[in-house]
Amino acid sequence: MQLIDTHVHVNFDLFKEDLDSVCNRWQSAGVSKLVHSCVHPDEFESIKQLCLRFPQLYCSVGLHPLDAQKWQGEKTYQQILQSAKSHPKVVAIGEMGLDFYKDDQQELQKEVFWQQLIIAQQLNKPVIIHCRDAATSLQDILCKFIREKGKVTGVMHCWAGNPEETQWFLDLGMYISFSGVVTFKNAKTVHSSAAIVPGDRLLIETDCPFLAPSPYRGKRNEPAYVIHVAEKLAQIRGVSLDTIARQTYDNACRLFNI
Repeated sequence: MQLIDTHVHVNFDLFKEDLDSVCNRWQSAGVSKLVHSCVHPDEFESIKQLCLRFPQLYCSVGLHPLDAQKWQGEKTYQQILQSAKSHPKVVAIGEMGLDFYKDDQQELQKEVFWQQLIIAQQLNKPVIIHCRDAATSLQDILCKFIREKGKVTGVMHCWAGNPEETQWFLDLGMYISFSGVVTFKNAKTVHSSAAIVPGDRLLIETDCPFLAPSPYRGKRNEPAYVIHVAEKLAQIRGVSLDTIARQTYDNACRLFNI
């Protein structure tokens, strides 16, 4: 059984002292590939070095919506564009998107999101989308972009939306990725969404070091724990763990072209 953790942040200081041990554990858990997300293009060089250190690791480059104020127009646009073109292990643009839960710079977030969609389309790469308390606005932007610029593909990462919102993004061609949140007993909305995603659009992730799944909730998350996400999805969807592993592995390889 092979697994792909499609969203990690192992460059964070929380992993500084024991990353080799973390790697040994993800290998023992059957995680054979990982996609390292990027929250600011300035961290891309360190992420790229990790991709060279760990052959299983692929990566993205982009600007997180909560860092939208750090967008410096053409300078940041070119930084993301050139970084994405600089190495074959860059498989996506992001993470990008909208987060209206913590940030009131909504118009700036929308503009930064739009610019990164243009980069992704120009390079024919998928996008990694962060969406929190902003599903309606994000849907509107994607619809407008597809209408005016053409098709874009990607993943709604760490998805916690309701089934109606889930269907919006499925209809736009997006993949849906579930994190450790789906293992929480009170995450009924997420459970309902996880039940309706077609098997060929389903992905799994840890979003480590955040959101550790049960039974590790409250502790540092790490890629080895993605198997608990897969197990919970198998339970919700009434299929075997092997089925979830195979579907999510094949889907990730297809989406990220790895």
